[in-house]
Amino acid sequence: MKILLYNPDNGVTRNFMPHLWMFLLQSLTPAGHEVVLIDGNAQPMDEAGIARYVLEENIDLVGIGAMTRMVAKAYRMADAVRAAGVPVVMGGPHVTEMPDEALGRKSGKRHADAVALGEADETWPKIVADAARGQLKEIYAPVDEFGQERKPSLQAYPSIPWHSIDLGQFNVVPKFAGPMLKRFRGGWGTFRVIPVESGRGCPYGCEFCTVTGFFGDSIRFRSNKSVVDELLMLKARAKSERGQIAVFFIDDNFAINPKRTKSLLRDIIAANAQVYWIAQISANLLRDEELVDLIAASGGIWIFIGMESIDPTNLADVNKGFNKPGEYAAVLQRLADRNVFAITSFMFGMDNDTVGVAERTLQQIRTWPAGLPIFGLITPLPATPLYARLEAAGRLTRPKHWEEFIPFAMAHTPLKMTIGEAHAEVKYGWNHSYSPEAIAQAVRSFSYKPLGYRINILIARLCFRGIYFPQMGPLAWLKVLYENRQTIADIVKEGFRDWLSGMCKRPAHSETVSSAGD
Repeated sequence: MKILLYNPDNGVTRNFMPHLWMFLLQSLTPAGHEVVLIDGNAQPMDEAGIARYVLEENIDLVGIGAMTRMVAKAYRMADAVRAAGVPVVMGGPHVTEMPDEALGRKSGKRHADAVALGEADETWPKIVADAARGQLKEIYAPVDEFGQERKPSLQAYPSIPWHSIDLGQFNVVPKFAGPMLKRFRGGWGTFRVIPVESGRGCPYGCEFCTVTGFFGDSIRFRSNKSVVDELLMLKARAKSERGQIAVFFIDDNFAINPKRTKSLLRDIIAANAQVYWIAQISANLLRDEELVDLIAASGGIWIFIGMESIDPTNLADVNKGFNKPGEYAAVLQRLADRNVFAITSFMFGMDNDTVGVAERTLQQIRTWPAGLPIFGLITPLPATPLYARLEAAGRLTRPKHWEEFIPFAMAHTPLKMTIGEAHAEVKYGWNHSYSPEAIAQAVRSFSYKPLGYRINILIARLCFRGIYFPQMGPLAWLKVLYENRQTIADIVKEGFRDWLSGMCKRPAHSETVSSAGD
């Protein structure tokens, strides 16, 4: 068969990091089948486009994975594929929690011929074999001989052939700039953020989170060697292309077992497998000085921390009391002292939030080392304890909010503010963190460091600004660059001065030869 694995965008925001599930299933596909991959975030496609594609390319089976925020688009694309006569298998967190919705079992429209529940490492080869025989079952679940759910071990993790996979659609360097940027030190002809997982599962069970429900609370890890080998492969590819690669460890909590994480980071250092990397780590785990030392030494540059709130009452309400707001400043300073910086995530509209929560949060953020704050609204995702609690209390305003994805929009009524006020708080947070003045201040805060750090925070701030403020096309980007022209000009001037100074200090050829002869 010829199989298409497709990951949709949500039609509003895009993520330019490829989704790992496609590459993983491609590697798990039995021999004899051809697999092609399309990520709608990097290669936009509408319903007519995917229907035309599957017919022109003679696709025999389409696999679609989606999280809740993109499931509406996933359903529309699946409908178009099925209308073209090609069977569709759907999977991912949303479909796992609501398989009847995808199968049209409760008076809704059927979107999939089959659904894969949970982790598909073991079920995908069975799905492919059944599809090849024309005998797809409706539901595939990873269960043992007793009918109990079975979580796959990651010890026999498949090797993803990053050295040969076409990653063109994920290169964020514009084609016209690639040849020129290859000439710069370090090589920037290509730049991609590549997803790598080292483990799965989380025992914390935060009320709003789908992770524990999907991956379970038992933590499973790959061998250190398999992770190190993957990093070495990616590092070699970047070098061969005279480009750059950053790795995003997609583990839900990369340091959930600090002893194991330290072991992995030591092995990365010993093998000279360091690449720039980003990971999600809870603030409470970053109290460990040795862990933070190893993060910095192994290539860690950004750590995503789900802080959620500066209010301990809010955190206790959502079963995240292990976060201690009083420790946030020390955690971030500990990272910054080692040139590692944080992406700090906050949710507004929580039960103890009142008007002004954004400014109160920003007052704290301004006392911390500059990083990348992001703001959202607490969202009741299906099958989470939060959804069940709000549904029982009659507080859901859009019980099936995923049927029409609206970014930064409440789906329930907050307790101590209105929905409109919650929306205004999120807007305030973004406006005051990503204005030209705020970006300039963040850049200036790195004035005591080499120029590269200021370039890093500038580019990161400009890119993260796009999470809330649309900047999808060239005109939108030109507007952003114009608004930040003074900060950009200051960095360019300093870079030119540094370059000129280096040229002036470089000894003449005759002097160099004479010195060597002496």
